[in-house]
Amino acid sequence: MTGKPLKEINNDGLWHNNVALVQMLGLCPLLAVTATTVNGLGLGIATTLTLILSSVIVSLIRDYVSSDVRIPVFVLVIASVVTAIELAMNAYFHELYKVLGIFVPLIVTNCAILGRAEAFASKTTPDRALVDALAMGLGFTAVLVVLGAMREIIGQGTFMAQAHLMFGEIGKLFTLTLIDDYRGFLLAILPPGAFIGLGLLVALKNVIDERRKRKAAQAPEAATTPLSDPETV
Repeated sequence: MTGKPLKEINNDGLWHNNVALVQMLGLCPLLAVTATTVNGLGLGIATTLTLILSSVIVSLIRDYVSSDVRIPVFVLVIASVVTAIELAMNAYFHELYKVLGIFVPLIVTNCAILGRAEAFASKTTPDRALVDALAMGLGFTAVLVVLGAMREIIGQGTFMAQAHLMFGEIGKLFTLTLIDDYRGFLLAILPPGAFIGLGLLVALKNVIDERRKRKAAQAPEAATTPLSDPETV
């Protein structure tokens, strides 16, 4: 595993082993906070920072932690990082912090973070742990943002609503009203809508992967098929 190329590590985190679409981890915050794009982006950034900092720290201390206590130590590291991020969000993005609520401190319980610390960061160098954590975090954030955008557009007819919670007053310029006088679609905003949206994203990924496999299988066949001899004049 430690010999895996960095490009492959990156592709695994972003696509092939995506935390949300493949591993199906962190679904509680994924389904709960993605009613809007900004909510998904905010939680995704917080989760990515937690993954990066905790993975790098775990990789740095891996030779000094006994295998008997490694899990409690990893949890302590993750909890410390999440606490620091929570305090920073409360100080600088207070309104967004209030919207996300309990799901910011609950990042500690995200199985994906502890899983990457145990399965990868504790067995490799800090630079590789950083790449893995960044790819996993970005892959998770992408799903949060796409699902949030889908639910917001269908449910409210807007895109990037309440962007000022993250970007300040200039964020109001990012908010788009896509459908005027839209009465909304309640199912998209409720938890069942989140399940349906996630299911559609998983199905789309599977379709794309299947098409890639077919193309990859057809390419060698086309390369090995002998060309017909040209007609002699």
